[in-house]
Amino acid sequence: MAFEITGKVIEIMPVINVSDKFRKREFVIERKESGTGGVFFDFIKFQLTQDKCDIINESFLNEEVRILFNIKGNKWVKEGKVSYFTNLDAWKVERVRAGQPPDTDGQESVPDEPPPPEDEFNDLPF
Repeated sequence: MAFEITGKVIEIMPVINVSDKFRKREFVIERKESGTGGVFFDFIKFQLTQDKCDIINESFLNEEVRILFNIKGNKWVKEGKVSYFTNLDAWKVERVRAGQPPDTDGQESVPDEPPPPEDEFNDLPF
């Protein structure tokens, strides 16, 4: 299942080459919500993997973006200890223009088909 969220990019980390076959890049958005108790801020970290690392760069800093992502959970066992990891895997990031809806090429907002899961890296703890 694909999810969608908008927010302002506040930090973009460099690409990390975890191994010869796996690389990732993380970035953080700030999401502002107003409620009865005032204004609340969430700081949400996403990751991009493999060839998706290149869909964002420093030019996105302080820009309002729309992110399409999957929630991915992994179980990792090391020395008999079980740990669980949850990642927000972004697969599309696009700028939101002020006063305009996100780019949809004139179509309703229907997410593109998410990429297939990368099962070969399920034993990695991130």
